[in-house]
Amino acid sequence: MKLMGPDSTLREVPSPNREFLMLADHPALDFLNTEVRINGEVVDFLESDDDVLRWLARAGWPTGKIAEQYEREELLELARALRMSIRVSIERRKAGSSDCDSMNIFLHAAHSHLKLISESDGSLRLERRWNPQTLLEVLGPLSESAAELLVNGDLEMIKRCEDADCVLWFYDRTRAHRRRWCSMATCGTRNKVAAFRDRA
Repeated sequence: MKLMGPDSTLREVPSPNREFLMLADHPALDFLNTEVRINGEVVDFLESDDDVLRWLARAGWPTGKIAEQYEREELLELARALRMSIRVSIERRKAGSSDCDSMNIFLHAAHSHLKLISESDGSLRLERRWNPQTLLEVLGPLSESAAELLVNGDLEMIKRCEDADCVLWFYDRTRAHRRRWCSMATCGTRNKVAAFRDRA
């Protein structure tokens, strides 16, 4: 496992294989959440090409066997660059900027197409399809999902967990739009217990 400290340097520490967190209610934000803070350190859940492919498969996107044709960890480097690009683009959009040049590099290589699907009741629906042939194309569904969020998402609903020690993002789809925590089972409970103790 690689940890990123305050100086953004990576160092190796032993860690068991962990399941990805899928609690953000949007795949692009779930991808940002492959970096978490554990015991004060930012832990990167993406340590290899296989981790990236496993995350994409978990999100329901095609991966093929593209990574086998390239240098080891090349997909990992691209995925981490895309993750940084998504994070920076979201932060800039929330700050009022429309600069998303780094995202366009990934979108240019996404290469998807729409397909008409005939339903059993005679209706039609559109489905986006990908046929990844390169590493950037493997990341295409994620790139397009992030772009959709930047354009069509409600920026006020894209939030970070309010826990001071948490770095996770989520899309607030609650009816009242008052979601504060990445998860009530973790940060929410911890903060409610702390607030109760303070009042007591």
